[in-house]
Amino acid sequence: MKRSAINAIMRESEAFMRSFGFILPPFSRWSPDEMRAHKGEIDGITGAALGWDITDFGLGDFDKTGLFLFTVRNGRFADLQRGRGMLYAEKAMIARKDQVTPMHRHLLKAEDIINRGGGTLVVELFGDTDGRCDRGKGTRVATDGIQRDFAPGHKLKLSPGESVTLMPGDWHAFWGEGADVFVAEVSTVNDDNTDNIFEDPAVTRFSGIEEDEAPLHLLVPDYAVWLR
Repeated sequence: MKRSAINAIMRESEAFMRSFGFILPPFSRWSPDEMRAHKGEIDGITGAALGWDITDFGLGDFDKTGLFLFTVRNGRFADLQRGRGMLYAEKAMIARKDQVTPMHRHLLKAEDIINRGGGTLVVELFGDTDGRCDRGKGTRVATDGIQRDFAPGHKLKLSPGESVTLMPGDWHAFWGEGADVFVAEVSTVNDDNTDNIFEDPAVTRFSGIEEDEAPLHLLVPDYAVWLR
């Protein structure tokens, strides 16, 4: 993705979330120079991979296949292994109209996907067989606490205020219908480097960046390079 496109998406996305009364934390507004100036005190941000995250999943067409995310809080897998401490994570996301987040599952993460406003969030669901997406197998998931059984490939439609709980192994893809959707994710500890398994091997979690202008804000994948 071009850095200029990422910068534009940041501006548009922050305005969209503000329209629903959701305000990002103060560090979201720091420039790269400000991040460097705070380098000695932001291990809780960089170590937990908090911040801006914009991806086209390596496919080169953000409008068709992509997602905006901002990780607001996140624990550590060491806490999860101990069974105590900060065991949770929270993300703000935007699923644009007809923009697909590709079919995937998680190894460890359980998550609530919540439609916070905008259009309808469509979640396509399949079951798992031996770690593979089984397109002949249905799923059993909870929608706002109610257990429901769905046939393979069911397209669950969540209106604003509705949610679905997905457990490790639940294969899912999602997109906005009718309009862009402001999505919340509340989950167990999140590690985007190791805990996303995509059905299509061509899909990658993070995008390469073409530096055609200076970054407005750093993305989570930028930390390793810009804050060395």
